[in-house]
Amino acid sequence: MYKKTILKNGLRIITAPMKNTEAVTVLVLVGAGSKYETKKINGISHFLEHMFFKGTKKRPDKIATIEPLDRIGGIYNAFTGEECTGYYAKVNSKHLDIVLDWVSDIYLNSKLEEKEIEKEKRVIVEEINMNLDSPMDYVHDLWQKLLYGNQPAGWLILGEKEIILKLKRKDFLNYQKNHYSAKNTVICLAGNINPEFSIKKIKKYFKTINTSPLKEKLKVIEKQDQPKFLVHFKKTDQTHLCLGARGYNFFHPQKYVQDILAVILGGMMSSRLWISVREEKGLAYYISTASDNTTDTGCLVTCAGINTKRTEEAIGIVLKEYKKISEKKVSETELQKAKDNIKGKMALGLESSNSQASFYGTQELLENKILLPKKIYAKIDKITSNDVLMAAKDIFQPKNLNLALLGPHKDDKIFKKLLIL
Repeated sequence: MYKKTILKNGLRIITAPMKNTEAVTVLVLVGAGSKYETKKINGISHFLEHMFFKGTKKRPDKIATIEPLDRIGGIYNAFTGEECTGYYAKVNSKHLDIVLDWVSDIYLNSKLEEKEIEKEKRVIVEEINMNLDSPMDYVHDLWQKLLYGNQPAGWLILGEKEIILKLKRKDFLNYQKNHYSAKNTVICLAGNINPEFSIKKIKKYFKTINTSPLKEKLKVIEKQDQPKFLVHFKKTDQTHLCLGARGYNFFHPQKYVQDILAVILGGMMSSRLWISVREEKGLAYYISTASDNTTDTGCLVTCAGINTKRTEEAIGIVLKEYKKISEKKVSETELQKAKDNIKGKMALGLESSNSQASFYGTQELLENKILLPKKIYAKIDKITSNDVLMAAKDIFQPKNLNLALLGPHKDDKIFKKLLIL
């Protein structure tokens, strides 16, 4: 179980004690990511995350910042998404004071020195290069670009090289002031903890947190009245693709139905697409279907690495499965398997303190409410085969289809005609 505490300054604290573990995870989440950026500073959310490891007043350089957790065998890192950025550390619970002192220090007191910013620009550029050299990853960026175009939801989280190289210290300070606030921050502790003691410690370590008003993100514009495709030419041994449609966001009543759809289509090794594309035809090593949700967007997408010479065939099979599930109800057996798969994976995932911290913290930050696993299971159990059919009909309308494709293809016209169910 968990406890939610809201301090007078608006800072939210989630404590989730766990039995039979010596570990504790501290996760600090801030409601800021690439969707909160302007084109002029695209990539700054991720860049700022890097800069928090470069030194504080108390820990003046990189080594002094990262070595304390290495000395106690801590697991620590940070991540940036479209709508949130997180800083976390997992340690033996006897080191809770150390980790709270550390994470509060980097969050509140990072120096963001100009010389370090200039050096880190080179690192970010290499990270962008690495992503561009990884077709399996970069095709997802193409997918976002295809769906949302020239607005924050369609921009790269890493940013563009040209923009990264122009960023200055004042840009970081302004962004931090506008988005890193108590009102926009959730601190989640999970593991071997005493909730009351932990809350008292957080009040101490985060007492100087910024309380400035927040700048809201722009609303995503969703517009599509015909199938869309994007083909990116690259000399590769495989063709990598993302094929799917716009779907449901966090707050849509059918979001769990979309999850069921994704599992049935390509969420497990006995799913329809795994069997038809990989096992029966041998067209791919990897193929999967995922349900992706944010506060204001959602999609259902199949991703695969395909034999280039048989790309059209593979796309045809995926579309055939989309059409099939939109026309005929899934069996009760297949529906129950998908439900049990989702619930089973969730139960296994929540065995670790870092997973529990993410589970509770992310819900609180992005949805402003927390559902316990049992309540989520109950919602999943209520889903009927008719619900799945209706959602499939709604999502897989021909005008909603999108295809992002990366590979050695110069003639993109052949793919446009495929996107008709």
